[in-house]
Amino acid sequence: MPEQITTKLPASLEDYAFVALGSNLGDSVQVMREAQARLRELSEYPLLVSSLWQTTPVDCPPGSPPFVNAVIGLQPREAETPESLLAQLQTMEKMFGRQPKRILNEPRPLDLDLITFGTATRNTPALILPHPRAHRRRFVLQPLAEIAPDLILAGQTKTVAALLAALDTNETVTRLA
Repeated sequence: MPEQITTKLPASLEDYAFVALGSNLGDSVQVMREAQARLRELSEYPLLVSSLWQTTPVDCPPGSPPFVNAVIGLQPREAETPESLLAQLQTMEKMFGRQPKRILNEPRPLDLDLITFGTATRNTPALILPHPRAHRRRFVLQPLAEIAPDLILAGQTKTVAALLAALDTNETVTRLA
């Protein structure tokens, strides 16, 4: 008799860490695909992966190219902490050619922002969780609502879908084919 293999899936959305991905330098679509593949290595279970979205730059220098954005949900490994995951995300950004900031929000090949890590909260110079501006950014909420519409970010009372519906910004987001 063949062995039964069972996969324990995370119990709820609160068991996931959500990471926003962005790129507006180089072949952004390819960069996003490669980054998603590398992020799979950090997850205990299969990723939740949004579509790719082309978005207008927000708070970027004049003339900045549009971004390609997405959000993934990963199940952190047992010993993972928000700080250790953030360190891995920053290392990955450097592997993709990210340079130290010279100008705030300048174009970059890969930007990885830790939006949530389960229900953990942090407020340190190195890490604020949940991400302090995620609930006000369409380029985060649109892809996040696609994969976790019922998630409630720590400190918020509305779901991601409700935050998105109530958002009033000039941002343009377009799903890529």
